[in-house]
Amino acid sequence: MLSRFPRRGLAAVAAALLVGVAGCARSGSSALESGALPVVAAFYPLQFVAERVGGDAVRVTSLTTSGADPHDVELTARQIGQIVDAKLVVYLKGFQPAVDEAVAQEAGDRAFDVATVTPLSEATVGHHHHEGHHEHEGEKTSGKDPHVWLDPTRLATIGVELAERLAAIDASQAADFRARATELESELTALDQEYATRLAHCERRELITSHAAFGYLATRYRLEQISIAGLTPEDEPSAQRLAEVAEEARRHGATTIFFETAASPKVAETIARTVGATTAVLDPLETAPDSGDYFSVMRANLATLTSALGCS
Repeated sequence: MLSRFPRRGLAAVAAALLVGVAGCARSGSSALESGALPVVAAFYPLQFVAERVGGDAVRVTSLTTSGADPHDVELTARQIGQIVDAKLVVYLKGFQPAVDEAVAQEAGDRAFDVATVTPLSEATVGHHHHEGHHEHEGEKTSGKDPHVWLDPTRLATIGVELAERLAAIDASQAADFRARATELESELTALDQEYATRLAHCERRELITSHAAFGYLATRYRLEQISIAGLTPEDEPSAQRLAEVAEEARRHGATTIFFETAASPKVAETIARTVGATTAVLDPLETAPDSGDYFSVMRANLATLTSALGCS
């Protein structure tokens, strides 16, 4: 995946940036005059954390518009200008190549790669679960799994570090940043406990998903992710892989095949028809929800899981 300017590089769009940066600079100046720090977040979960920790002291802009696929985001000149103008850029290195390129060239020490505080695991196709103290994984994919935010404890860690980054920029607001991060951490800890409690006793622990987005969630709550395809919804499984997953579903008595909000349900429906199961939606929270926020979507996912897995 490349940015919109693959050959000439970001430097070659200087003429376009004159307009974009100027507009963003005026926007950023307005934010600073009002006391709000301009912060850029690469995609929704990071936007959510930045807004919660920063509060009224920041003005957060997301580089991924609602409904867009964050994997394939391409940046406009205006968005690159927003990166140039930001006091802090919050991103996840390796998830969005166009963002990585822009951050490397334009953000410098104003960039906060959240993977530095919550290291990424290799993604897997097939099995991904914990049993006792031994981790069992399927076939490794060619990349790291970026979906760390689906483990609330990891998102809390990001929030705590983000407060420190913001405090270094505006020491006068440091206590407020840290207090909001602590409040968010408490809410995420409560959510973690909800998941742990409600998923503790289930008839099934196999999570058959259309792509490998839920590895961190599976690991945290002792579930077994059996993914049909790889990291992105666009990954196409082979006929052999479909047959393997169908066999797994039959063997485990799976009653539900999960697909993601932004993905076509066709593959999940194919497996479901083959084994006599139903389908249900799990939201990987890669983009902003149409309504609600991170917490409401995570709780909706939990309700779906407890019903599908027969949890008591």
